[in-house]
Amino acid sequence: MAPDQSAAISFNNRGAVVRIFGAIFIILGTLDTMLSWRGGFEVITFHTFLIAAGLLLCGIGAVLRNRHSSKPESVTS
Repeated sequence: MAPDQSAAISFNNRGAVVRIFGAIFIILGTLDTMLSWRGGFEVITFHTFLIAAGLLLCGIGAVLRNRHSSKPESVTS
């Protein structure tokens, strides 16, 4: 790799915070659902919505990351 190209390559962390919050929601929803199920209680729909919101946030974070990294960068030779 030429020294000129190394300057064009940069680390992309766009959407990382959104994906982390999504992962936290998925973990919280899953733990709450498992504890309710194990305790013999009815599974509340709020826990299901936590999992769904976590999946949605992970998807949004993935789209943000891929959209930002798919922009063509001009590399001068």
